Parts: sequence; structure tokens; C-alpha cells
Amino acid sequence: MLAKADYPAAIAQIETAKNDSYSVKDRVIYYLDLGMLYHWNGEYKKSNEQLELAERAIEDNFTKSVTRSASTLILNDNAQAYAGEDYEDIYLNTFKALNYIALGQNDSAFVEVRRINNKLLQLGSKYDKVAEKMSKAEEAHEEFRPGKSYFQESALGRYLSMLLYRNDGKWDDVRIDLEKISKGWKLQPDIYTFKEPDFSKSTERVYPPVARLNVIAFSGIAPDKKASSFQIYTEENVIVLAGTSENYLGKQNLSGLSIIPWPDVKPGYNFKFQLPDMVKRPSKVARIEVLVSGSQTNTLQRLESLENVAIETFSIKKPLIYMKTITRAVVKGLATQTATAQVTDNMDSGLAFFTRLATTALVNQTENADLRMSRFFPADAAINELHLNEGVYDVRVNYYSASGSILHTDARPGIEIKAGKLNLIESSYLN
Repeated sequence: MLAKADYPAAIAQIETAKNDSYSVKDRVIYYLDLGMLYHWNGEYKKSNEQLELAERAIEDNFTKSVTRSASTLILNDNAQAYAGEDYEDIYLNTFKALNYIALGQNDSAFVEVRRINNKLLQLGSKYDKVAEKMSKAEEAHEEFRPGKSYFQESALGRYLSMLLYRNDGKWDDVRIDLEKISKGWKLQPDIYTFKEPDFSKSTERVYPPVARLNVIAFSGIAPDKKASSFQIYTEENVIVLAGTSENYLGKQNLSGLSIIPWPDVKPGYNFKFQLPDMVKRPSKVARIEVLVSGSQTNTLQRLESLENVAIETFSIKKPLIYMKTITRAVVKGLATQTATAQVTDNMDSGLAFFTRLATTALVNQTENADLRMSRFFPADAAINELHLNEGVYDVRVNYYSASGSILHTDARPGIEIKAGKLNLIESSYLN
């Protein structure tokens, strides 16, 4: 349905699945899913209502998670209310801003843009308190430290801000926003892995005022979460992790094993556990063009990789998830195996073996990775600006594959373009 842009059918399916597929602790996902689908369907007021509910629930659930971190590390993440991924929390404000622009409420759109910037300012220290509380939990054997993120400027957020300021004639603020975008390219090379767009048209001042048409096109689907399985082995006062494809804690040796001190642990135990990871979903879209009234054709320039931001921001809490999951697996596994040993002391050897096997399998099943996330954010954003005479135009946005074939055409007939007005067309092909 999404690939065919059949958003009404997708909305109906999500609304029907509310009680069966979304538990109470998954309400944030429901609000995000429905809010984004309403946005793609052009129901901007409804979209903002759902995204506002999501934003409030994310803040509330995160606050509660900080409190829980101080009490125990044993509770599985899947059992807790979903507090959203950071990129979801940031970009919901982006789409709320787009909703308000479409509704002609530019002042409200400014509020959302400022929220994006405020959240980015807090991102670096957001998990410091969580890590501090986790380190003080009774089960903690090692200090918890969050990862680092260098995501400080969202080009997409700054671009919307620039358009709003320019619409108000605040050219100094336009200059500042464009400088912030350039700063993002310089300081965030892991996110902006492509060429910075040419913004020369954005700063042209023509009298009488020129009619500007700005096009934003979203494509692809944001990353998915996948589970990776790992094995823990115990030696005297240490645990050894096998299967780690990434050095989360800086303790991986040349053999590919991570060794973590664990006082009082005895050798000979082993447990399985899972960790979530962000995995990109490939898009069919290689190029996007905008065609105005059958003549003027312009290729859109990439502005934001939402999928890169998703992976970058996930890396902040990744070490916390890693250490918490290991701690939970070891503490629960040791307790279960100790209890099993007491039960099986007087059993027949065959029965004792199968009892231990069944108990270990049960423990492993409870350590599934938390793979929850919203489903309908895009992977990429591209832009272009056209200068036109005032009038009514037929606009087409074409999405092309790498081989040059047209994947999708978004036709917008009868678009009125006025000078001195923010003329913004938003298009999407989520495939």
C-alpha cells in the first residue's frame, strides 16, 4: 500500500490494528505510524494531533525509563513502554512543521523548527543521567557510558527555517540558517556523505520579488531494526563475549572476543543473548526530477539522509543497551542455573541433563532484542528551487531508478505560484 501511495488503505489497516497489534506499551509507535500516514495522505491537522500525542508519550516514557534505570537492570526492554528512537523524536517535529506550513500556520511551524534545534542541543547529554543511574543499580558490574554523537545540525530543519525566515523578509536569519547547513557538512561527515546542495538561488533578491517554487521530495523508508545473537562464556572473575561484530566497549582483543571483568563469577557457564541494530533498507530511487508545465526540468539535490541520522543517533544509547543486556543475561542466567543445579542434584543424569537444557532454552528465549520502531519515516530528502513568473502551473515530480526508468510520477496540476509567498510542494515515494 505504501509503495503504491495508497495511504487511505494503509491508514484504515493501522486504525483497525490498534488494539490487536499495538499494546498499551507500544502506543508511541501507533501514534507515530498513524501520524506519518496522515501526513503522507495530506490530512495535516490529523497528522499533527497524532504526532503531538507521540511527542508527549515519548517524553513521559523516557522520564519513566530514567527512574527505572536506578532500580534494576533486570527488566527486559520489551516489557517497558516504548520511548521512541531519537531520530523519531527529532523528525516528528520536522513533519509537524511541514504540516503547519501546508495549513498556512507559519508561526506554529517556527515553533516546531525551534523544537528540533532544542532537541539537538540536548542530544549530547540526554543519556548521561541514564548512564549514571544504570551505573548505580545493584546489578551493575561496570560503569555505564553512552556513545558519542556529532549530530548537531539538521539540514532539513534549517532549510525549513530558512524558507520561513525568507518568507518574512528576514535575510540575516536566512544567511545564518544557510551557514548552519554548511556547518553540518563540515562537522558531520558520517551523516552528510553526499555533496552539499547549491543554495545560490535561495539568497537571490530580485525586485520586483520573484515567484519561487520550492520542492521537497522524500524517498525510501527509514532503517529497520534487526536482532543479532551473541554468546557469553564465563571464566574465573570474567565473562567472555563471542560473536561481537563491533567493538562496543573498546575491549575487544585480536581474537574477536570481548572480555569484561565480572568479580565472583565462576567458570563453565554460557548464555545466549540478542542485541538490536539499525539496518538500512535499500531504496529503488536513484534520481528525482521536477517538471513544470511540460518544459522546465530540474534534478533535485539531496538535502538530508534521515537513515544516516537514525543510525548515528542510535549509536548514543547502543553501549547502554549492550551493557544492560549483558548484565541481565548474566545475572538471570547465573541465578537460573544455580537454582537448576540445586533441583537436579539428586536426579537421574539423563533427566538432569534435559532439565538443564530446557531451563537454559527458557532463559535464552526471554532475552530477545527490542526491535520496536515506527514504520513510515522516509530515508531521504531532496530539494530544488525554481524561479517562475507568477501563474498557474502543472507540476510533476518523477522518481527514477538507477537504470533510468520511471518508478513513480507525482502529478500536481493547477498549482498557483505567487511572488512574495512561500510556495512549497512536498512529494513522496516511499519505496
